[in-house]
Amino acid sequence: MIRSPFTLALLSLALAACSPGDPQQQVSVALADGVLLPAYGTWAETDHQLAASAEALCRGEQGLGDARQAFLSAQSAWAGLQPMLLGPLAEGNRAWQVQFWPDKKNLVARQVSALLERKPQLSAADLDKSSVVVQGLTAYEYLLFDASIDLQDPQQRARYCPLLTAIGQHQQQLATAMLAQWQAADGMAAQLRDFPNERYADAGEAVAELLRTQVSALDGLKKKLGTPLGRQSKGQPQPYQAEAWRSNASLASLAAALAGAERLWRGVEGRGLHSLLGDEHGRLSQRIDDAYADTRQRLAALQRPLAELLAEDAGRAELNALYDSLGSLHRLHEAELAKALGIQLGFNAHDGD
Repeated sequence: MIRSPFTLALLSLALAACSPGDPQQQVSVALADGVLLPAYGTWAETDHQLAASAEALCRGEQGLGDARQAFLSAQSAWAGLQPMLLGPLAEGNRAWQVQFWPDKKNLVARQVSALLERKPQLSAADLDKSSVVVQGLTAYEYLLFDASIDLQDPQQRARYCPLLTAIGQHQQQLATAMLAQWQAADGMAAQLRDFPNERYADAGEAVAELLRTQVSALDGLKKKLGTPLGRQSKGQPQPYQAEAWRSNASLASLAAALAGAERLWRGVEGRGLHSLLGDEHGRLSQRIDDAYADTRQRLAALQRPLAELLAEDAGRAELNALYDSLGSLHRLHEAELAKALGIQLGFNAHDGD
């Protein structure tokens, strides 16, 4: 992500305001201003474009290909935000409003049909009162990519466009509200800069939550690959349990989320979580660098959609190797990095899944 000189200048000023003797606060400030705020800003911007795209498509001013690209951009921005889901977006069931996954019983398709039967002229207010299953990107993807729907057909466009535009508006409003809560004078970013505050007693608590969120996201990546790969179903592939399977964006979403986790590790100008490791942990730092590189390279080498890879032995072997690489990366963070930083991780949101 390219940052303007102005953004980097603000980051430098913020870092200068920290006590030189408090590296945890420096890292917390650097990640808040250099990594998390830009990621939330990108997410909000892509959702603004998503809402505009839905309206343009439904007015006949945009083609289906451009509308699908707007969705893929929004999906990628959301995936990249997964390792940064702390604060307001992690509360109040909001993340479920963005994406419903896993959809084990095809609830999205069934609830979309049921909703439109009840509300053929559905409004944004109707959607706001509906289930999270139909409010987010999974339902949006269903409308744009499912083989049973053709939004280029006038009758189908008339049926589905009210829901498509309502989802776009819902996502835009949610992302705008979340960004505002991050940017507020006493908002989430401020709580990662100055301590103590109502959320964190000190910078150590903030750094601990950043690591917990990152570790949980890495574990979630294992689930998002392992579920369609059949790691939880005796090796039987489950391609329709993949994230974003209709748009063939499953692996791209994994890559975006991995990149988000790595941004927390590296930070801006070297002020990420890795900078809290002393010289005695240089070997661990290198192993984590190598683990990110290995997982990234394995993902980049997969040039075909996930469903195609799942359908053949060689493809499943590559995916299993990627899963193992993700597992190693996750364990390095969960066990060794947490121990080196003196952080107790506690409950994992994915435990029991």
